[in-house]
Amino acid sequence: MIEEAVSEARGASGGLPANRTASRTVAVWDLPLRLWHWALAVCVSTAWFTPPVYDSLHRIVGYAVLALLAFRLVWGVWGSRYSRFRMVGARLRAAPSYLWNLRRGMTGRYIGLNPAGTLMLVALLLSLAVSAISGALSVTVTFFGVWWIEDTHAVASDAVMVLVVLHVVGVVLMGLMQRENLIRAMFTGRKRIRGHQ
Repeated sequence: MIEEAVSEARGASGGLPANRTASRTVAVWDLPLRLWHWALAVCVSTAWFTPPVYDSLHRIVGYAVLALLAFRLVWGVWGSRYSRFRMVGARLRAAPSYLWNLRRGMTGRYIGLNPAGTLMLVALLLSLAVSAISGALSVTVTFFGVWWIEDTHAVASDAVMVLVVLHVVGVVLMGLMQRENLIRAMFTGRKRIRGHQ
């Protein structure tokens, strides 16, 4: 949470700034993770709008999504501090109470993903995996035309788009509640911390 960021700021500067209310930033999202995030956004958007007219392009971006998911699993183990999956279990357990507290505007302060963001990450990764794998299977000799594979692909793909919309809405709302541009943070890789917290 915020304590992690403050300790990082101390380590980087040798102490907290004289003005304890001044805003500072800390590196959170590394370049590979940011490139992954935006490449995935492009691939998912392209996949959604291409079938069945541009079937070849749809397949290409589907395979790209599989490659991106594989990279994310690797980066979740060996990536930088906030890219790793080490806090996923704890944040998922905290998600119900976190979402409940959001009703009263209690957002907490997390430098990496908050519990709601962690829940969204897991839901998106799982639904993307089901969508991409079922899509890849549907063009194989064994599973071509198999109804449950095609239905699974359709339902999972719809679920991905619903989750994407919820993700964007959640990022915007959380940014407004915390007075922070979270979209910019995914471009720059840096998030704001407050020295007095």
